[in-house]
Amino acid sequence: MTDLVELERRGVIAHLTMNAPGSLNALSDAMLAALKARFTELAADQTIRVVVLKGAGKAFCAGHDLKEMQAGRQAEDKGRAYFADLFARCAEVMQMIPALPQPVIAEVHGIATAAGCQLVASCDMAVAAEGTRFGVNGVNIGLFCSTPMVALSRNVPRKVAFEMLTTGEFINAARAREVGLINRIVPHDALDAETSRLAETVAGKLSAAVKIGKRAFYDQITLDLATAYDHAAGVMVENMLWRDTAEGLQAFIEKRKPDWAE
Repeated sequence: MTDLVELERRGVIAHLTMNAPGSLNALSDAMLAALKARFTELAADQTIRVVVLKGAGKAFCAGHDLKEMQAGRQAEDKGRAYFADLFARCAEVMQMIPALPQPVIAEVHGIATAAGCQLVASCDMAVAAEGTRFGVNGVNIGLFCSTPMVALSRNVPRKVAFEMLTTGEFINAARAREVGLINRIVPHDALDAETSRLAETVAGKLSAAVKIGKRAFYDQITLDLATAYDHAAGVMVENMLWRDTAEGLQAFIEKRKPDWAE
């Protein structure tokens, strides 16, 4: 099952590839299970510092598998139990990304639609190829993208998210970067190299600091301002007391490379 999501280790960087190009890497039941398995594996892997998530073939991800969803209607309850379980499993996978200790970078090309756009929005950063299109298009077929909305509305301004959700229109890569859905745009033939460069930059930092920082980032973001500062201050105190942090500060003062233990 995990072959649906291939794992390539390039040193301390893990490259995950959703490998169902025939369905545009749709988030089928099997794909969700494979993503969950890979994220669980990487969460426990102390050797990996950054994760890159990409899609094989012509697109990053086209969202849920609509044929599977329609087949779920054949149950006696017309699919209610299956749909509830599907969206719960999808939400679990999406929430695993910010919960991973390593930063996750989406490497996006072609299209990222509906739950595929949700996947991009759930990642910590995103690099897209020129010509990539993003959309939450469910409304075009009568299904409002309510669960993709959760991640999207936490990435882009409210009015932008609401327009995308109610019109079902795509936005291009330039607009996606402008509104904060992605970080960088590159020519298609430079996508892998540019994403790898970003991953390598992050991987070159003190890994423990990046991990504690990622956790603090998501912990504080929903807090009120004063509570967020209190929480972040506690994290910085803990960070400051580390041996490698003391060494990093001293190395900066002495204008030399830090001698980190990790």
